[in-house]
Amino acid sequence: MKGEKQHVVIIGAGFAGLFATKAFFGKNVRVTLIDKNNYHTFNPLLYQVGAALIEPDQIAYPVRSFIRKKNNIDFLMADILSFKFKKNTVVTSRGEIPYDYLIIGCGSVSAFFGVKGADKYSLTLKNLDDALMLRNHVLLNFEKASWCDNEEERKRCLNFVIIGGGPTGVEFAGALAEFVQGPLRKDFPGIDYRDVQITLVDVAKQLLGMYSQESAQYVKKKLESMNVKVLLNTSVSQVKKGEIILNNGLVIKTNTVLWSAGVRGCSIKTDIKLKTSRDMRIEVDSTLRPAGLDNVFICGDMAFLLQDDKPLPMIAPVATQEGIHSAKNILRMIDGKEPIPFRYKDKGSMVTIGRNSAVTRVGHMEWTGFIAWVLWLFIHILYLIGFRNKILVMMSWFRDYLFFERSGKMIIPKKEE
Repeated sequence: MKGEKQHVVIIGAGFAGLFATKAFFGKNVRVTLIDKNNYHTFNPLLYQVGAALIEPDQIAYPVRSFIRKKNNIDFLMADILSFKFKKNTVVTSRGEIPYDYLIIGCGSVSAFFGVKGADKYSLTLKNLDDALMLRNHVLLNFEKASWCDNEEERKRCLNFVIIGGGPTGVEFAGALAEFVQGPLRKDFPGIDYRDVQITLVDVAKQLLGMYSQESAQYVKKKLESMNVKVLLNTSVSQVKKGEIILNNGLVIKTNTVLWSAGVRGCSIKTDIKLKTSRDMRIEVDSTLRPAGLDNVFICGDMAFLLQDDKPLPMIAPVATQEGIHSAKNILRMIDGKEPIPFRYKDKGSMVTIGRNSAVTRVGHMEWTGFIAWVLWLFIHILYLIGFRNKILVMMSWFRDYLFFERSGKMIIPKKEE
């Protein structure tokens, strides 16, 4: 109908979807944001929920609060069943939703690389449910270790193995080590803490491959000073119930395996076959569109785009910039203009190991130690969505820093829906 607003459908309330939605605020388009959850999660701090440093609601923000008073934006809480690109329709658990333009930012899932038993016996850290399950699991194992008479089982409860030496693995290893040596040591005085072992396993020759060898060595030494055992050039052959087998034949008896060794793009059901990369990401052109679909944009972890002959990393800043760029391109197309190519602007990266310790990279410059840690704190508070969340997270950090105490130590079983 002539004069009717164009309808943009955005899939996923992650960084790509949320910031794409924001770019349409007040514009002459009708937008529907769809997600199975009614909140956005600040994924960079999920590991702190898993280590009981902060509460789950402190890094989640309701979508409807985000779009409040934005008359051109609507939200639909639904599961995505399939995409009918030929009919410009998204099939959801709430019915079929037609669109003029579509932005897909469904995110990623853990990749287990065919390691036998990894998907069945490992914990992951991709969403709030995962983080809460990880926190519960750690606390339950300490509770069991406090009364268990069987020495082998007690040590299995106190043995924690983290697979993957990227940011998630490093940050959780450091946060868990501080949790063990601080609050848990005070709460469980009867446990022999010589039995507690945290092991970080990575297939690469250094931790944090995006950093220099000097920074990586700093991280390794810091973790080792926190009683974290670091195994490099080591891969996992098999994960079983109660143990993990490494490629060198070493068997580690443990009840806890956190898998943070990699991710792949989410699988989606479509009526047109889309070309994907080895890690199941949809290949897109420079304008973030898959071949043959001029009104569809792929953003975030799902998008495979080469820049300077290297694939863009699956991180929040990339997703954020892609979401904003896709929205701007759609507005250009509605105005009769051609979409423009996307280029990611790398503003740097940062990883914290623990109290007063982090690594930060901006361009070719890197910092380690206290200054990097303060910068990490500032940037994460800056980008955390919601004033209430910013205040509560800062209060949790302040409490932990001054009193070595954490608030999220309740075991909250996940209720059946």
